[in-house]
Amino acid sequence: MSLPTSSAATPLQLFGMTHGLIIHQALYSAAKLGVADLLKDGAQTSSDLARNLNVNESALYRILRLLASQSVFEERSPRTFANTDLSHFLCTDVPGSVRSILIFRGSEFFFGPFAEILYSIETGLAASTKMYGMEAFEYLKTDPETARIFDDAMTSMSELVAPVVAAAYDFGKWGSLIDVGGGNGMLLASILRVHPGLRGVLADLPHSLERATHRGFLGGELASRSAMQPCDFFREVPSGCRAYLMKNVVHDWDDERAHNILANCRRAVPKDGALLLVEWALPEGNASSAGKFADVVMMLMTGGKERTVEEYRHLLGRAGFSVNQVISTLSDLNIIEALPD
Repeated sequence: MSLPTSSAATPLQLFGMTHGLIIHQALYSAAKLGVADLLKDGAQTSSDLARNLNVNESALYRILRLLASQSVFEERSPRTFANTDLSHFLCTDVPGSVRSILIFRGSEFFFGPFAEILYSIETGLAASTKMYGMEAFEYLKTDPETARIFDDAMTSMSELVAPVVAAAYDFGKWGSLIDVGGGNGMLLASILRVHPGLRGVLADLPHSLERATHRGFLGGELASRSAMQPCDFFREVPSGCRAYLMKNVVHDWDDERAHNILANCRRAVPKDGALLLVEWALPEGNASSAGKFADVVMMLMTGGKERTVEEYRHLLGRAGFSVNQVISTLSDLNIIEALPD
C-alpha cells in the first residue's frame, strides 16, 4: 500500500479545520478582556496583564501564546506581549475595530446555537428557538444586555462595509432613499456623505430609532438631509422616496416572511423607483465564500438563509420586482437593483 503523496488529502488536514473553534474562542476571550487596549502603550508581561485583568496568569499566557502563533499579538520576550497589526483591530474605538463583533460572536446568544446544530439539521428550525423557547429577535427584547452587545456588533459590521457599499453604486441618481430596517443609520450616513445631492430616511422600529438618535451618525451636517420614520416592515413600509434600501434584512427570514417584507416594499416603491438589496454573495458550486458561512449562521440563529442571485430573482419576482442588475462590491456583499414590474 503506497503512502499518500504531498498533494493528497490527509486526515490531519481535516482535523486541522477544527482548530478554528479554538481560535474563535481565544479571540473572543482577548476581545472580552480588552487585552489589546492594555497593550496600546507598549509591551507588558502576562503577569502584569493578569494582575490588571484579575485573571489567572498561566491561563492568560497560554491564550496569548496561541494567538501570537497566529500573528495576533507578539511575544517579544518570554511571557512579554505586544500588539501587532492584527491585534490593533481588537482595540476599542479604532477605525476597523472588530472587538464588539468578537464579543458578540463569543456570547451565548451567538455561540450557543452551534451546540444545537443537529436540531436545525433534523427539523429545519433555528436552533436558537430550542435554546430560548422563542425566536432570536424576540429574545433580544427580553435581554437588554445581550441586545446592547448585538447592537454594538451590528454597528461595527456596518462600519466595516458601509464605505464600500456607498462607493459601489450610484445611489444619488434616485434623489431620495429610505433605508428600511437600517438600525443605527451607519450605512445611510455613509451613503449620504458619498452622494451629497441625496436625501435619506432611516426607517426602523421605534426603539432602534432611539438608539440611532443616541449614536448620532445622522447628526451634524447630515441632519438637514436626513429624517427618521418608525417602521415595522412586516406590516407596512413607508412611502415617499424613490429608492428603497435593505441591507442584510431579507437574509434573516424564511421565504414566506421574506416575501411579506418584499410585498410591503412593492406597495411603497413608486413606478419610477427601485428596491436595492445588499446581501452576501452566494456563488454556485463549491467556491468558498463568506455567504456560505453566513448561511449556516442564519440557519441556526434566525431560520433565515442566504440566497443565490437566481433565488433572489425568483423571490423578487413573486413580489412584483424584476432584477435589473447585480453590482459587486469590494466586500463579499452584492447590491441587487430590482425595479417594479
